[in-house]
Amino acid sequence: MNQEKLRIAIQKSGRLNEDSLKILKEAGISIDNGKEQLKATARNFPLEVMYLRNGDIPQYLRDGVVDIAILGENVLVEKGKDIIRGEKLGFSKCRVSLAVPKSMKYKGIQDLDGKRIATSYPNTVNEFLTEKGISAELHIINGSVEIAPNIGLANAICDIVSSGSTLFKNGLKEVEVMLKSEAVLAISPKISTERKEILEKLQFRLKSVLNARTSKYILLNAPNEKLDKIIELLPGMRSPTVLPLAEEGWSSIHTVINEERFWEVIDELKVNGAEGILVAPIEKMVL
Repeated sequence: MNQEKLRIAIQKSGRLNEDSLKILKEAGISIDNGKEQLKATARNFPLEVMYLRNGDIPQYLRDGVVDIAILGENVLVEKGKDIIRGEKLGFSKCRVSLAVPKSMKYKGIQDLDGKRIATSYPNTVNEFLTEKGISAELHIINGSVEIAPNIGLANAICDIVSSGSTLFKNGLKEVEVMLKSEAVLAISPKISTERKEILEKLQFRLKSVLNARTSKYILLNAPNEKLDKIIELLPGMRSPTVLPLAEEGWSSIHTVINEERFWEVIDELKVNGAEGILVAPIEKMVL
């Protein structure tokens, strides 16, 4: 009897493909991934991987051809607002923005009223402009839209922006950020009960990986008279672990801190007498 498998869609190529496979690997899932393969099966987890075009994935989710997918929020906003969104995965971060030629004296969104905008994201642009009370003519382009103002096709563009270097090279400047995006786990509304159970196991693993990515394990020595203040700075997962040192009057403290507050916390620890601070990455963190 064949075991039920969870079907996941991943982008065929590019950075999102690489990062998606990386997080699955960190979650302990080994995938037999041959070159130019469009479908693969995990060796040690009931998971079947399908490599698809990014823009096609929302429809596959909607139809129940795949159960889940890893793709950018921007794609869901444009083509899959009815698709269930699961965990944000913390990679492939970008913005969907409006950009105009550097030479344009842009004062505000009203400057685009009645203008032509080239984009691959017509639904996103229309919704944003409608909210702002702006009417514009959209030219839908599937591909590099940055060239549109240079050839007289449009006055502005809407596209994905990461570093902004592509806009700069094409003589454009970013003027409006419509939405911020990152990779998310998207879930089909037609997923079966059996596959939901497999999904819950996968989500548990992914959360453990994501918690580890955003946390640091730290060890430090502190004088006992400063313990209360230092513990106040280090709440940890529940509370810090405190162990006595061989040297009287001193203790060792072990805990986990969020990476976003890392340097701020380290500075405060030093001010309050902490010494010998060691910092280590965390491979997995199960809460």
